[in-house]
Amino acid sequence: MKQLMLGNAAAARGMYEAGCEFISSYPGTPSTEITEEAAKFKEIYCEWAPNEKVALESAFGACLAGRRSFCGMKHVGLNVAADPLYTMSYTGVNAGLVVGVADDPGMHSSQNEQDSRHHAIASKIPMLEPSDSEEARSFASLAFELSEKFDTPILYKMCTRVAHSQSIVEPAERSVPEHKKYEKNIQKYVMAPANAIRRHPFVEQRMKDIEEWSCTSGINRVEKAASGSSLSDIGVITSSTSYQYTKEVLGDEVNILKLGMVNPLPAKMIRDFAKGLKKIIVIEELDPIIENFCRSLELGVEVHGKDMFPICGEFSQNIIARAFGKKVDEGKKLEEQIPVRPPIMCAGCPHRGMFYALNKLKVTVFGDIGCYTLGSVAPLSAMDVTLCMGASFSGVHGWNKSAGEENEKKTVAVIGDSTFMHSGMTGLATIAYNQSNSTVIVLDNSITGMTGHQQNPTTGKNLYGNPAGRVDLEALAHAMGINRVRVVDPYNIAECEQAVKEELEVQEPSLIISRRPCALLKEVKPNPPLVVDEAKCKSCKMCMKIGCPAIAMKNGKAKIDPTLCVGCGVCSQMCKFDALKA
Repeated sequence: MKQLMLGNAAAARGMYEAGCEFISSYPGTPSTEITEEAAKFKEIYCEWAPNEKVALESAFGACLAGRRSFCGMKHVGLNVAADPLYTMSYTGVNAGLVVGVADDPGMHSSQNEQDSRHHAIASKIPMLEPSDSEEARSFASLAFELSEKFDTPILYKMCTRVAHSQSIVEPAERSVPEHKKYEKNIQKYVMAPANAIRRHPFVEQRMKDIEEWSCTSGINRVEKAASGSSLSDIGVITSSTSYQYTKEVLGDEVNILKLGMVNPLPAKMIRDFAKGLKKIIVIEELDPIIENFCRSLELGVEVHGKDMFPICGEFSQNIIARAFGKKVDEGKKLEEQIPVRPPIMCAGCPHRGMFYALNKLKVTVFGDIGCYTLGSVAPLSAMDVTLCMGASFSGVHGWNKSAGEENEKKTVAVIGDSTFMHSGMTGLATIAYNQSNSTVIVLDNSITGMTGHQQNPTTGKNLYGNPAGRVDLEALAHAMGINRVRVVDPYNIAECEQAVKEELEVQEPSLIISRRPCALLKEVKPNPPLVVDEAKCKSCKMCMKIGCPAIAMKNGKAKIDPTLCVGCGVCSQMCKFDALKA
């Protein structure tokens, strides 16, 4: 029976139908729901790994054991997994191995706008790219078949719009192939230089074979322009959501080569497609990968792409319509100016008190990736640098080794508990090993908050919410060589301020654990909301300096929204007139 299904849910359905039995992933928007949806199928074992590298290596081990396996991540996570990925291209697989990566054009929830097709090209691994939920389902099954047919991992590329939009899907039954027996093969799986040298020619020939397959398999298809169309001498080459926008705007006015496999690109098919056309227009988000490939083929026709379309951000129907000279309605404009609403930490967020203390102390803060990155937003403005997952501890170490004693006493690093497990431990190891006088803070909110409350190795629960092994952060820090470890309650501003002051003064590495669970966790019961005693309120606006969305100024007095306030009491510590009470 046909169903309306989210792209990520359809991808999970495709994994299920293909007989996938093992999934290891690291949560990252917009890829997270693939693993969460797959976990609903009892036939698939699913887990959250500490990071993407570990997840991919685990999936590789499962595929060697003869089980079809999947590993999911977002585009920046593929950077973390690149080391095993590039070598898996040489080893090949046993059972099928699919590596899901979700790009984020427009950077809705990401620190960069990279194009994962570059990884496919550089690693010499084929990449499939669905354009809607039905293809997300069917391509998942196809990916496993191709993986086993050509002895290769398969990159399965989603993007924000496909992952988080819904379209019609026609589910199929699950089919589990016979488990592939593992056979010891040192020349294939032990990538010492002598063996790797022999595997490289296999990789090159495999890419040629896959390209030949893609030209005739139907994964890439040509849609002819309607007879009599004024644009029938134009050919559009496109994929993913760009294909959907093209069809909405142009229908069958132009000839379209719709690509479902974006690496390797089908040279022969593109040459045949270009014959008899006046020009080729490549419509692709982000980098001009298809466009540059078409230019390299010297097709003998005009090739256009980024001269017509932007290299940054998401595309839309209007962008394509304008490029083809079609009229675009301006739309309706509001007469009144709507104020900007930047993202902020939630009411009762446990990070707020610590960030207020850091702002008050005027320290330089090396930040990291997580919901606590919002500590950079006014009025807290308590973050100076955010680079990538785990970079805060490594960065503050380099700073403190270089900037001199005066500066090291004014600098800290912050990282979340999940991000610390992802890639912060090695930064802490270098601080302990190389002995920089660094004060670092783990913002432990007992969950992976930014991507939607996934468990991590510090929470004591697995993906299913069942009891699991738990990393003891204090014991871990001591074991790594950090002698000074202290725990503070971020709802206590004075305690946070005192801890930071004292640790900045010592002449050795120190770790502060700012520990309180996320206010949005189901098991966290809120306190009664605070109320404002207007007779005592002096309109000083001190309570506004913590940036809590539950507090506003109305008619010259502080006002607390009882539907938002969780009674954390941080704001009451700001008030010198005792106007905020439970």
